[in-house]
Amino acid sequence: MRRHRTTPRPGWQNTVEEQGLIYPLTRHPDGSLRPYWDESAYYSFTLPEIEALEGVVEELHTMCLAAAAHIVEHDRFADLGLTDPRLTALIGESWHRRDELPSLYGRFDLRYDGRGGPAKMLEYNADTPTSLVEAAGPQWFWMEERFAGVPDADQWNSLHERLVDTWRRQADLLPPGAPVHFAHSIGDELGEDLMTVAYLRETAEQAGIATDVISMEDIGWDGLSGRFVDKKLRFIRACFKLYPWEWLAGDDFGPHVLDTLDNGGGTGSTLWIEPAWKMLLSNKALLAVLWELFPGHPNLLPAYLDGPRELAREGGWAAKPLFGREGAGVTLHPAGETPAPAPATRDEPCCYQELAPLPDFDGNHVVLGAWVVDGEPAGLGIRESSGLVTDGYARFVPHVILPEG
Repeated sequence: MRRHRTTPRPGWQNTVEEQGLIYPLTRHPDGSLRPYWDESAYYSFTLPEIEALEGVVEELHTMCLAAAAHIVEHDRFADLGLTDPRLTALIGESWHRRDELPSLYGRFDLRYDGRGGPAKMLEYNADTPTSLVEAAGPQWFWMEERFAGVPDADQWNSLHERLVDTWRRQADLLPPGAPVHFAHSIGDELGEDLMTVAYLRETAEQAGIATDVISMEDIGWDGLSGRFVDKKLRFIRACFKLYPWEWLAGDDFGPHVLDTLDNGGGTGSTLWIEPAWKMLLSNKALLAVLWELFPGHPNLLPAYLDGPRELAREGGWAAKPLFGREGAGVTLHPAGETPAPAPATRDEPCCYQELAPLPDFDGNHVVLGAWVVDGEPAGLGIRESSGLVTDGYARFVPHVILPEG
């Protein structure tokens, strides 16, 4: 794994916008606009490196499924901050019926520097992952153009084909005769959620599935029929939502969601994609359950729910809110920090994970986003940040596989 400086293509902004990346620039707190899609640099890997990373992702996904099974079988929902008995019962039911429920994708965030140490799992977003469009499309086209004359240049990227194939394979799990609605919140100011939902809708249509689009705020409730409806008052039988399950179940319409959830048994009215069991994989408590089940695994970091334990006197720790996203609420606590360290535990439920600072490439802190589609490793996206927490100001940097790295 190596970082290279290069010259961006002329007209790169228009190019990636035409390829679906509608926000190639990010507005920073000082009002400046800076590239989000950053092709002034790229990362190269050797094929053996990528094959090893694929193996890591496959194993981690299998371990995460084992952890989900453990949570359900041992009724450990409270460890995840899930205390509503109706919700936990439905999560358990969706887990047991997971083969009857369409499930699409997820993204592992990994710490990896290519310098000999194993990749380490930082978290798994298997409910509402973004940065998909740039990984699937513009990155691939960049590689084809930039390395057109380089023999054997390639990329870890089968995202588009796998997404279309997954929709096609799972079409029989969808309610017959009804379109799949694709929904995101209008509160998305950047357009990232809109872009992701539009792209996933496109992959479904390429698989021959009828679709429609709606905002989460425009989903209505028909009190007479007891069903969710769209703006045309049509029943919403299936809906892909880029909207966290904990929000969906916790807002004003949450009781209706639970009352009418189609969990694969055909008795409810709305089939939500991703299914409810994905809450088990996107919750940061998963990290502690994994460490409990697979202690010492080379691709895991020590993690606990009751506090940092030995991490406070060893390498330090990161405190991660159980339902956190985009780095929100994450605090880093190096061992022996001065001034006096913050309290070891926080008031809100957190997972306390060993501090593993992101690798530094010329002042850029890097996290690998390894994609899983229908349970299989499917591609790689790389984000860089100026600080140690990958947040909304991170930059997406493309990658390529080269014979010599």
